[in-house]
Amino acid sequence: MLSKSKYIRGLQCERALWLDVHCPQLAHYPAATLARFRQGRDFEHDFKSTFPQGVDISRRLGRRIDQYPVLTARLLAQAGEVVLFEAGFVYDGVLVLADVLHKQAEGDITIYEVKDSTHLSDTFRHDVAVQHYVIAHALPAVAGADLFQPALRLQHFYLLHHDDEGQYVKEELTDYALSQWESTARHIARFHEVAQGTEPAIHPSDHCQQPYPCPYGGHCGELGVES
Repeated sequence: MLSKSKYIRGLQCERALWLDVHCPQLAHYPAATLARFRQGRDFEHDFKSTFPQGVDISRRLGRRIDQYPVLTARLLAQAGEVVLFEAGFVYDGVLVLADVLHKQAEGDITIYEVKDSTHLSDTFRHDVAVQHYVIAHALPAVAGADLFQPALRLQHFYLLHHDDEGQYVKEELTDYALSQWESTARHIARFHEVAQGTEPAIHPSDHCQQPYPCPYGGHCGELGVES
């Protein structure tokens, strides 16, 4: 099973993807990187607090990731408006967790991917693209679980970030994500092959630092080491 983070890792380096799958204990994250992770989680928490009715699936299930799609489907089957945090979906061997899912009573769904950033990067676009691909394909099976509920439709997918003053900025990426379905499917197929094979013989180079410093630099060589 691939995750969204492994998919993004594979776009940067297939060797790093393989290590994520088989040797995650080799990853090293310096203090500055961990601090950025915490800052990002704080920003995400602040946005989630604007949905006081939200149900946090991660609080209910913790590390039982395989159960996230099951509970998500059960909660989405409820009549009326539903807001979920970390809603889980699986399709084509990929599991994604949506930061914020907002289902209207009539079945229309809006997803928010939350990033503590002032700009929209290519990596964020890829993040949204794989989530949209998985969720849009998984929803028909979720909706089919109860014939008496309205059809579930993924209507909007937003990247939520902020401006220089800290105000929320909401950018719609639905059309972009749809335009990437074919390439997303190709990447997924390739990354499954990589994960099931042997460690790729990819040597350190500029890709080790772009778009993020690779946490496996200590294993692969100095160019990949975070400072």
